[in-house]
Amino acid sequence: MKINTDGVLLGALANVSNAKHICDIGTGTGVIALMLAQRNKNAKIDALDIDYRAVDTATKNFENSLFHARLKCYHHSFVEFFEMNPLKKYDVIVSNPPFFLNALKADSEMKNLARHTDISFFLDLLRVAATHLEVRGSIQLIIPLDVSQAIQQLASDYHLSISEVINIKSFVDKEAFRQIIRLSKEQAQICKNSDFVIYSREKEHSMEYRAALKDFFTIF
Repeated sequence: MKINTDGVLLGALANVSNAKHICDIGTGTGVIALMLAQRNKNAKIDALDIDYRAVDTATKNFENSLFHARLKCYHHSFVEFFEMNPLKKYDVIVSNPPFFLNALKADSEMKNLARHTDISFFLDLLRVAATHLEVRGSIQLIIPLDVSQAIQQLASDYHLSISEVINIKSFVDKEAFRQIIRLSKEQAQICKNSDFVIYSREKEHSMEYRAALKDFFTIF
């Protein structure tokens, strides 16, 4: 599982400045958890994945990082993990989740596992967030717009409020293809809405992309 744009954008843009405990659901190689550990020097991060190979890779990456003492990886689904740890609470839950709800299945079973889900996944995710976030906690996801709209419509059923939306665009004149949404336990007075543009021109990253990723990518 390669590092992808969605993952690094969530790792760079998620609001974790005051978080002491973070949970990364579907950690894959662990890149989001590692980025958040680099950005927040005090946070302890639990990373979860149902793919044992991903857990093995993430664990090795954690052990070889400067942040190994603050990172733990678990081979469980998030539903299983919280059933086993009913009293666990987090300031922030993040996820770059599977989101191709209606797409054709891929040939590879493991790709299916990583990329396909149904609405029950997100209902479980919202339920877990409502139960296992601290009072001022938030769940932050990077997802396509149609999935974002569905989640935002469901959020109030779980006493979650939309507090931020970042529209991810390839170019400034293009429509957004992803959103980073932040759902908070506290009722948001306003929803912060902004755009984030990846490219200034073909094959040239924008200044805001460079600024967001300069502490993580050696090419910047």
